[in-house]
Amino acid sequence: MTAGTGTRVATLPSGEVVAALGQGTWYLGEDPRRRAAEITALRLGLDLGLTVVDTAEMYGDGAAEALVGEAIAGRRDEVFLVDKVLPHHATRAGTVRACQESLLRLGTDRIDLYLLHWRGRVPLAETLAGFADLLDAGAIRHWGVSNFDLDDMNELYGTPGGETVATDQVLYNLTRRGPEYDLLPWCAEHGVPVMAYSPIEQGRLLGRPALVAVADRHRATPAQVALAWVLRREGTIAIPRSANPEHVRENAAARDIELTADDLAVLDAAFPPPRRPQPLEML
Repeated sequence: MTAGTGTRVATLPSGEVVAALGQGTWYLGEDPRRRAAEITALRLGLDLGLTVVDTAEMYGDGAAEALVGEAIAGRRDEVFLVDKVLPHHATRAGTVRACQESLLRLGTDRIDLYLLHWRGRVPLAETLAGFADLLDAGAIRHWGVSNFDLDDMNELYGTPGGETVATDQVLYNLTRRGPEYDLLPWCAEHGVPVMAYSPIEQGRLLGRPALVAVADRHRATPAQVALAWVLRREGTIAIPRSANPEHVRENAAARDIELTADDLAVLDAAFPPPRRPQPLEML
């Protein structure tokens, strides 16, 4: 979905509109020598409209959250803040406690979208009860899940309150197309946006000849084409991570790339879409 030049958005089930291109923070905040550059990169991303910022209590045992808190200080209202609770914390009381601790590290009074990081042993009904408590308290505005496959989403929808899920964040990029077979169609049918983490496969796919060829055609970089490919799907939010201001600018410019049918055919030939159900992959 395109809304003006260079601006792409996704709509949550609530009707709230958010940026379709955001910023991830996995591995950020873990090296004090890089802290200033990482904060500069995150703030530049906000300047460029990459206002969905994704983090998790797991990332650096809270170090990424603390970094995000510093980066967004004074700019909280510009940010759509996404955070995640670990599965072993996801009891009703544990979810509330984990969120409170994340809020302290983030230096804010609310998280816009709070996700269960992946499936664990805690029954979904317990986690949803914790989310409900946090919603009632105003500590979170929406809740969602991460790394849920089709069976998980069906189970979630069969759990009381589960139909209010706001997103499923999954590994999705040119080399990880398994969700296209059944999970992405299910999410589209139910109006649930998908958040794609590692949309450029942590850089591992950038030397692939087909991707380079399409990038050359657009006078773009392979990373920009990989992001444009993820963003081609309406209702998909991409959250690439970068601690390099030049790469942040490069990522933001990917919103201006419109891939042609010929481009997509070249990429499909090099990165074939799934022809059968596949287990959901995780990094």
